[in-house]
Amino acid sequence: MKRTWLAVTLAVGLVAATAVSGAVALGAPQAPDTGKSTSAASAKKAITLPPTTGYADYQLGGAYPVASDITIVARDSTDRPAPGRYSICYVNGFQTQPADRSTWLKSRKSLVLHYKGKPVIDKNWPDELIVDTSTKTKRTKIAKIIGKTITSCANRGFDAIEIDNLDSFTRSKKLLSVGNNRELAKLYASAAHKAGLAIAQKNSAEYAKQFKKQVKFDFAVAEECYRWNECSSYTKAYGARVIDIEYTDDLRGTFARACDDLGDSVRLMLRDRDLVTPDSPDYVYEHC
Repeated sequence: MKRTWLAVTLAVGLVAATAVSGAVALGAPQAPDTGKSTSAASAKKAITLPPTTGYADYQLGGAYPVASDITIVARDSTDRPAPGRYSICYVNGFQTQPADRSTWLKSRKSLVLHYKGKPVIDKNWPDELIVDTSTKTKRTKIAKIIGKTITSCANRGFDAIEIDNLDSFTRSKKLLSVGNNRELAKLYASAAHKAGLAIAQKNSAEYAKQFKKQVKFDFAVAEECYRWNECSSYTKAYGARVIDIEYTDDLRGTFARACDDLGDSVRLMLRDRDLVTPDSPDYVYEHC
């Protein structure tokens, strides 16, 4: 399991194909809004978009019981979805999971980005390697590997996936481009839609409008878009289907102020940085 982090010098950021977000699947309930739609990539499988009512919880640090007013829950791909809730499966698609480090370095070394003979890491998470998205051949191989996790999310009963570290090109020593990562994201979106899953843009707010159209993301999961004044970039692209996690250690002002400023434009929550479970004294969760 890996919880996400952004360096303070980076803007936080992170689709819905017109055919996905705009078309409601036959027979889907209209109230409350459940977002049933049909993917152009896989017309045989209905994709469910996240509801625009209720609250969201971000449980990447471990699963725990869900409060009655929560309609959306994000959990790691190693966990199971929350029963009766719209469930998002966290997948690290542009960097490696800590537990898989040795596997990538031994049997997938050519797919790990290298600089001067050494693997490139995320300095904030030094046990994570940045995958090499620079060529079509490498992107195809990486997508095949991560595609197994995407399929597993679908088989476990999740409704959607969020693909993390879309912005890894900003930590690549200029060896990767936004276009490289965009093309890999397209492969992930295709795999998700074929599996009947919606897919979220994770961070990279400045590309929200562009990536919604090009990648076919269905909604957005953002970290600290209030802190960085970027929430409107997501809402302009995805409307009310934006989930934002603010963290206690970096929150700008008070959470009450954030709630007043954003209103109900996003599903806003406050969490502790390590996303611990309620049995920890460091656990924090609020919503508005």
